[in-house]
Amino acid sequence: MTAVGGLPRTVLRLHRTAGIVWAVFVLGAVAWLVWLNQVTADSVRATLDSCPRNSGICDAVWASLDYSGPTSWISTLMYYSFWAVAAWAGGSLIGRELESGTARLAWTQGVTPTRWLAVKLAVPALLIVLGGAVFVPVYRWAWSANRDLMGDDWSFPDVFAAHGPAVVAYGLCALAVGTLTALLLRRSLPALGVSVAVMVVLNQYLERQREDFWPTVTGGSGRPKVTNEWWHVGDGTYHPPSHFWPLHLVETGILLAVTAAATTTAFWLLRRRTR
Repeated sequence: MTAVGGLPRTVLRLHRTAGIVWAVFVLGAVAWLVWLNQVTADSVRATLDSCPRNSGICDAVWASLDYSGPTSWISTLMYYSFWAVAAWAGGSLIGRELESGTARLAWTQGVTPTRWLAVKLAVPALLIVLGGAVFVPVYRWAWSANRDLMGDDWSFPDVFAAHGPAVVAYGLCALAVGTLTALLLRRSLPALGVSVAVMVVLNQYLERQREDFWPTVTGGSGRPKVTNEWWHVGDGTYHPPSHFWPLHLVETGILLAVTAAATTTAFWLLRRRTR
């Protein structure tokens, strides 16, 4: 019982560096967003107001990049953080312990393989969810607070994901895919590479299919006025801003379904190999 009860602490201790890096990354991104909106935005607006009208390109154009550029980079880094999660899950969390034999050692200390894997997944999954719960509301506030300074609209891949639970779902999916890959290959470096490759392919597929996750509307006579906030996806067809949540939740659901399938398969495979 002592080994079982201490397993979460052991996981946290073994992977405390990864946990600290994740916490610093999320909190740093949140702090940067707050700074951009509370300090940088005012400076950019002051420069814009001082720029003579109809003067062509002036310093105000470059000043606006001081706000829009970092904000875009924050969403991009958070969106593609699933690459790091997949690599870490396949190469370190599971792959390295299977390759080195420390997993089998743990199984002889009163910890069943199933419980071992459950804790191995639960601890990082909780950190991913908590990180998303902190980041997403702050990002939504930051992105909408100064829309006139931003060039990206809601259909951009990173903006789309960072606006809701999809960014968390990508992380959880990467965790599950990395775990399954490590159990299949039982080698840390191959599992690392394959895990990232699988997630990249899945991500690219979902991005290409995203516009078809919800029926489009047709612009023209008798239809609502099309604005710059509408996502133009074809000849005369659009996704208005009201389609964000249906599109977003469908993609989130697909990712969670893949996560559940990969997790279930991982437990089945582990039980089969440790009978």
